[in-house]
Amino acid sequence: MNFSESLKKNSDFRNVYRKGKSYANKYLVMYVLENNSDRNRIGFSVSKKVGNSVVRHHITRLLRESYRLHENIFNSGLDIVVVVRSSAAEVGFLEIESALLHLGKLHKIIKLFFYFD
Repeated sequence: MNFSESLKKNSDFRNVYRKGKSYANKYLVMYVLENNSDRNRIGFSVSKKVGNSVVRHHITRLLRESYRLHENIFNSGLDIVVVVRSSAAEVGFLEIESALLHLGKLHKIIKLFFYFD
């Protein structure tokens, strides 16, 4: 990830949960908090309720790849925590990617580009 770092400390996660704004859809919940820097920090939370370790790591890889592919359209200076809901265990890459972008639009943290022919 070129413009982002991982959110790793439990205290950072708790801070985003406590002070951040959240939106949810069928597969994900996204918490966003400004971090007053020029880089994003993103963290993923997948509980044991979602599935065994193979399923949890698979979903985490799908999320990380979805974010990496669209990293350049996200605004900078944010702490983002994505919590996976158990319904995400049966879906594929396109649904996860769509859910992530949907939540980004709800939070208004995606730069919108308009192309004219």
